[in-house]
Amino acid sequence: MTIKSINPYNNEVLQEYTPYTEEKLGQLLEVSEKTFKEWRKTSFEHRKTLMLNCMKELLSSQQRLAKLIALEMGKPLKEALSEVQKCAGCCEYYAANAEHFLKDEPIESDASKSFVTYQPLGAVLAIMPWNFPFWQVIRFAAPSIMAGNVALLKHASNVPQCALALEELFRKTGFPEGVFQILLIGSEKVEELIGHKTIKAVTLTGSDIVGAKVASAAGKNIKKAVMELGGSDPFIVRADADLPFTVQKAVDSRLINTGQSCIAAKRFIVNAAVYDKFIELLVTKVKELKVGDPFDEATSLGPLARPDLAASLYDQVKRSVEEGAKLVLDGGVKENGSAIFYPVILADVKSGMTAYSEELFGPVFTIIKAENDEDAIAIANDSRYGLGSSIWTKDSLKAEVMAKEIESGSVFINGIVKSDSRLPFGGIKNSGYGRELSEAGIKEFVNIKTVWIK
Repeated sequence: MTIKSINPYNNEVLQEYTPYTEEKLGQLLEVSEKTFKEWRKTSFEHRKTLMLNCMKELLSSQQRLAKLIALEMGKPLKEALSEVQKCAGCCEYYAANAEHFLKDEPIESDASKSFVTYQPLGAVLAIMPWNFPFWQVIRFAAPSIMAGNVALLKHASNVPQCALALEELFRKTGFPEGVFQILLIGSEKVEELIGHKTIKAVTLTGSDIVGAKVASAAGKNIKKAVMELGGSDPFIVRADADLPFTVQKAVDSRLINTGQSCIAAKRFIVNAAVYDKFIELLVTKVKELKVGDPFDEATSLGPLARPDLAASLYDQVKRSVEEGAKLVLDGGVKENGSAIFYPVILADVKSGMTAYSEELFGPVFTIIKAENDEDAIAIANDSRYGLGSSIWTKDSLKAEVMAKEIESGSVFINGIVKSDSRLPFGGIKNSGYGRELSEAGIKEFVNIKTVWIK
């Protein structure tokens, strides 16, 4: 079966690729293992130089790379440009900070001298999604490679051109062959690959269903894993929130990347005192948006990444309405087989409904009424997910107290949940475990070794 690159806006087949053979895969793994033995010995200064080359190349090629992202998975061009620029920032961050993060750490003990040293593990396998086809990869690759590891990427099958462009990026900027390689293979090969002796650790960004399978394979082979899985982030609106500002941020947070983001706001938990007004303002704002061609500067929302994803999301909406949710703004799929999905607003969503309990990955607003702060926290925590969350209020001190009660990997107060190279990123519960980014991220894939001397 071929791996196809398809434009989701018009369903045009852009390219087709033959998956790698077992022989080719074996060769790449051999190269990876051989390269690691040398790469681990390189100085931080040398790695820094190459990573800064990578940063510069991303910036100089941002128009071309952004067009590729927009073409292959439908992201509006202006958002695709922001993604590439964010990748450049991540490369610069780890180039500047890796040596400091991983320097030997003296520890007082009963020894004459004792310290902790941080050493690379080897080949790290990354299984990455299509929704941020460059950012998801760079935020794993930059710290892993700066730590002295080598990277193997099994990218989502619908973004093979992005995968190839990433491989070319590292090759073009001076990294030795084998430091970063892509694997054009189907998902059926992943479990066997995790068991290969060359692979020392695994990182996945994807759904909790896929995460359970990958984590199981990693556990069976006793290999370190980081799982960044799904989310159903609560967006808590207190009675004292600045509503016009909050509604605009609700739109921005829900609809980034046409709603296809793990940390997009998905459950809008609104205080009863402002519930009706919030919905009224939200409907007005959403109706102003343009759905269409991602290359059109006026476009707010492009297509979803694949027609089957659009159909699945629309099914979740229809089930929610059948279960009693109020359809405030009707949208969804207008043509069978299309990936274009118009925004939907569901109100009066309650426990037991599909929109309450499942992750809706696309431009669907799920609005839930809360009687007070305690009720809002209870609703926020009534989810199998725990990735991000946000609180909107004029009383930041009260929100800070509330933040400590919310079960999630991050809480943003009066700000949209985002990933930032300087801050740890990850979740709890079915949203996964381990952390990416910041100092915490680079230390996920190193041997934290104790040295004790008498």
